[in-house]
Amino acid sequence: MDLMPPSQFCPQSGIPLASPELMDFVNIYYLKAKFLCSIFVDSICVRGFDPNLSMMTGITPINPLLPGMGLVPQPPVTEIPVIKEIMHCKSCTLFPPNPNLPPPSTRERPPGCKTVFVGGLPENATEEIIQEVFDQCGDITAIRKSKKNFCHIRFSEEFMVDKAIYLSGYRMRLGSSTDKKDSGRLHVDFAQARDDFYEWECKQRMLAREERHRRKIEEDRMRPPSPPAIMHYSEHEATLLAEKLKDDGKFSEAITVLLTWIERGEVNRRTANQFYSMVQSANSHVRRLMNEKATHEQEMEQAKENFKNALTGILTQFEQIVAVFNASTRQKAWDHFSKAQRKNIDIWRKHSEELRNAHSEQLMGIRREEEMEMSDDDSTDNPSNKKLRVDESALAAQAYALKEENDSLRWQLDAYRNEVELLKQEKGQLFRTEESLTKDQQLQFLQQTLQGMQQQLLKIQEELNNKKSELEQAKEEHTHTQAMLKILQEQLKKSTKDLAETNGHDESQEINVFTVPLVNQDREKNSEKRSQPLKSEKEALLIGIISTFLHVHPFGANIEYLWSYMQQLDSKISANEIEMLLMKLPRMFKQEFSGVGATLEKRWKFCAFEGIKTT
Repeated sequence: MDLMPPSQFCPQSGIPLASPELMDFVNIYYLKAKFLCSIFVDSICVRGFDPNLSMMTGITPINPLLPGMGLVPQPPVTEIPVIKEIMHCKSCTLFPPNPNLPPPSTRERPPGCKTVFVGGLPENATEEIIQEVFDQCGDITAIRKSKKNFCHIRFSEEFMVDKAIYLSGYRMRLGSSTDKKDSGRLHVDFAQARDDFYEWECKQRMLAREERHRRKIEEDRMRPPSPPAIMHYSEHEATLLAEKLKDDGKFSEAITVLLTWIERGEVNRRTANQFYSMVQSANSHVRRLMNEKATHEQEMEQAKENFKNALTGILTQFEQIVAVFNASTRQKAWDHFSKAQRKNIDIWRKHSEELRNAHSEQLMGIRREEEMEMSDDDSTDNPSNKKLRVDESALAAQAYALKEENDSLRWQLDAYRNEVELLKQEKGQLFRTEESLTKDQQLQFLQQTLQGMQQQLLKIQEELNNKKSELEQAKEEHTHTQAMLKILQEQLKKSTKDLAETNGHDESQEINVFTVPLVNQDREKNSEKRSQPLKSEKEALLIGIISTFLHVHPFGANIEYLWSYMQQLDSKISANEIEMLLMKLPRMFKQEFSGVGATLEKRWKFCAFEGIKTT
């Protein structure tokens, strides 16, 4: 790939097509394009070079084959199944492996690998047979066979190793023999040899040297051109230089050439007059520079004047804004604002006053500078009037500063008066602001919450006391039942002895008649203890609802079912409260057990009508 250099002249007519400046611009882009093309071609042509070897090369070459570069498209990935066939040799036959089996595994390929490991050889295989089989893969330089069934084969080129790996998995049979010593399954894998690695390193070093040399050539080609050499002095060049010194556009280039000629020692008696004329033309250029400076100074003065006018306009607007804030801080308007609004107005007023003072100081500084400049100008003309004008300007500045200070003090005094009146009103409680009202509301809300929490604590304490009393009652009942069980057991023992001695049944009936009333009396006592008067209307309402619910369910209902129904009416009620309420009224509600073992279940029934029927 070679690019033709651009030409300044037409090849047919010889007429110039572009100016020298434009051709310089075109030549720069031509060199850049040629450099990119050379990088692309050289990076493709240098084959086998490993760009990751930064230890040996010390450079990072550009690889145009990367996916992001877009120079060469990536090849499509296609996997075509390889069908292996039987291979016949003079002294042996190679049978292919089962295509359904996975391919044989291999180790990672060493760099510059030319040697393979061949295992699974038949015991009777000789070097001649191995040479005959693997000669098909390429030129063999060495075969190192061990006493066991493996060997190492070194080829002359790296691509031959891939052909040898293809034979991995083949079954080798010597002649037509079926003996075990004449057959074996080949396993071919990459082998790491010192000779291969050394040759590969030498090759990489050579490629790195080539790459460095190519990079250096490209860097030299792309290096910007050095400044043009200054021509030697001659009368013709001196006349051309004198014309350039008179031209404003070429003056900087010409003055450097003149300086170089003087430093080289080109001035002598013969050329002194010519050099004097060139120095004289350089001196005439000073007048042009001074005129340029004067125009720039005039522009700067005009800009200063515009800035001063804009600053005065800004200052007048600041004065108006401060006047608005001062009017709003007076008593007539100040009383109608809320406390938050007053705070914001005060902050805005202070901020605007600070900005106003800063801008006024800046404007006074500009005016002082102008007065000093004017006084300096006047001093050159009339030195006697210098002191008078300075005194007048100083007095005017002092008067203006005193006026501003007086205004600011007056505004501060008004603000302090308003603050004192506000404090008096707050102390005398003439009116209540929004903040005090919100504080009172917060205090009332906190008091209400505290009262509610105290009531909840009292309720919880009552519930705890009730539960303690119920636990004590349950303990007493438990001890009483245990004592009754012991008495019944003793009576049963005695009755069995008496029945053994006498066959009469009168005494046993008396014992039963005696024990049953005792149990009934204890139950009545417990029921009296449990039955307590209702505390509130809520409990009476709950009893009515529970009684109607259980009356509809004649076979009873467990406490969870009853609680789920009651929770729809009152979400704050708990299952323990319902159970305690049912235990308080044993004549209205009774508890029964149904089921056996894991299916045992407690059910509550409504039994108030049974007591009425019995009475």
